[in-house]
Amino acid sequence: MSPSDEAANPGQEPAERRPLQEATGKTGKPTETRNKPERPRDLLGRPLPWGAEGSLALEDFDSLSLDENHDLGRGHARAGEWFAAHEAWETAWKQARDTDEAELFKGLSQMGAGYVHLFRGNAHGAATLLRRAALRISRYEDGRRGVPTIALSQRLIADADAVDRGDLVPGEGATVAPVEL
Repeated sequence: MSPSDEAANPGQEPAERRPLQEATGKTGKPTETRNKPERPRDLLGRPLPWGAEGSLALEDFDSLSLDENHDLGRGHARAGEWFAAHEAWETAWKQARDTDEAELFKGLSQMGAGYVHLFRGNAHGAATLLRRAALRISRYEDGRRGVPTIALSQRLIADADAVDRGDLVPGEGATVAPVEL
């Protein structure tokens, strides 16, 4: 850790040596009263003021099956539409709760969120979520639900490391190779 990093984060280890800590948040499956409101968003999924014209159209993920959401997540990821991929897989994760595939969908959702953070310019969020995603996805056999878990996990770690080294610069102009799913 550089002296300036130490001054900004006294007593903290560098990111590459800190253990990943799990985020905590709301639990529960979507219901008629818990569905997400249709808030206008920009192309990177950032919320816009209510009443503004949104430039991002999303599917109604809550009305779709787990398989449909997974297929949409894969398609959006291949197209580099990371916010939509994240939303599709987040819904699939909620639909898969209490199954042996829940962690796979949570990992895929975290991958989508990690790349969203990358394109929004948040290096720490990108690297952290890409590593969490890799850890979850790597626990599944290669080819599970059509996901090349081994190669994908390696790719996510490599991208997270590139962000930490400064080789992959976060922001709307970040260049990321297409993901094979």
